[in-house]
Amino acid sequence: MAALAWLTPRRRSATARSVLAGEASAEAARKTSQQLEELAPAPAPGKVAEEPEFPVAGDHKAAAFFDLDNTVMQGAAIFHFGRGLYKRKFFQRRELAKFAWQQTWFRIAGVEDPDHMQDVRESALSIVKGHRVAELMSIGEEIYDEYMAERIWPGTRALAQAHLDAGQKVWLVTAAPVETATIIARRLGLTGALGTVAESVDGVYTGKLVGEPLHGPAKAEAVRALAAAEGLDLSRCAAYSDSHNDIPMLSLVGHPYAINPDTKLRKHARDRDWRLRDYRTGRKAAKVGIPAAAGVGAVAGGTAAAIAIHRRRR
Repeated sequence: MAALAWLTPRRRSATARSVLAGEASAEAARKTSQQLEELAPAPAPGKVAEEPEFPVAGDHKAAAFFDLDNTVMQGAAIFHFGRGLYKRKFFQRRELAKFAWQQTWFRIAGVEDPDHMQDVRESALSIVKGHRVAELMSIGEEIYDEYMAERIWPGTRALAQAHLDAGQKVWLVTAAPVETATIIARRLGLTGALGTVAESVDGVYTGKLVGEPLHGPAKAEAVRALAAAEGLDLSRCAAYSDSHNDIPMLSLVGHPYAINPDTKLRKHARDRDWRLRDYRTGRKAAKVGIPAAAGVGAVAGGTAAAIAIHRRRR
């Protein structure tokens, strides 16, 4: 913490939360990956390309880290998860309306005001407070089959498989709840997942986060913590993402790749001679804007965003 002394109190607090979130996510990921190793991976949905678009050399000191939304999966996982929960009447319309207003305020203001973001986070987390972790995991399995299985990018899936075939571990890294991310990782036969960790006591959500959502710098901290625990050499690892928000994570590894990149990441990648791959055809996949600070409860905001997009397209 002494290394952070030069920062302002607010910046120091935010950095500390990123470190805490990253370490918590890495710890959760290692625990779940041990459980996944005991299970036979389910067949991946859809057709997977026979050959990756570029080779991946086997190396026990290397691993691959894949962002989830619009990198591995079309759209946002939390958005699809929210659709499933709303369909099951997991939360009420008034909760949806409240969160939708907070989302609208954020998009209009265009800045992450700390006080407002705290209100959003608390409102969102109240949705899962009191529910059992096992309940959401069970529902998540159903939602994956309903909304997510057909939205996996075959090209990115092939890249992940190339790492697996080379004997390397492959991790998802996402701001989505670690439970949701773990389900997706298992269905795809990956090693495990780093995701936002919500606090639970005796298997029941308390309505609090451990640190902060796994977004931006927090993702980099999670990868750094996991690499240290696994004995990986980050200069020999690869990372994949579509978003400029993940530049901290991409910059950590020796082999960064921009997949379906947004405008800022595309420019950044070209300036630094990073490899780019774009698996989108025709119209670009729609991206649902969800404030990272919403964390686990962003499901309500994702549903609100879906309704808004649907209405605009009619």
